[in-house]
Amino acid sequence: MIHKTFVEAQGKKVARITFTLPSRARSEAVHLVGDFNDWNTSSHPFQRNPEGQWVLTLELDLRRAYQFRYLRDGHEWMYDSQADAYVYNPHGPYNFVVVTDPGFKRYDVD
Repeated sequence: MIHKTFVEAQGKKVARITFTLPSRARSEAVHLVGDFNDWNTSSHPFQRNPEGQWVLTLELDLRRAYQFRYLRDGHEWMYDSQADAYVYNPHGPYNFVVVTDPGFKRYDVD
């Protein structure tokens, strides 16, 4: 799940994004990897919350579309059906996208 709030931090408005993965994601470690951290595979580790879910919150600039992926245990990519969009990745199926525009509305197909 991806939860967005728009807040003021250090004198500017930012998007506070919380990424939550279910407790059934059995792993030793999960990292958020994306263009916001130059695809660094270790700089953004998730933490377990009291319910056992994997959680990570970060602040990103507004009005951007950030590509990202989840890396489990340093070698397995995980998928996210809650992403705002998907972009072709020449190294694998897709990258996920989170949009940080306060007016963005995700388009869902029933």
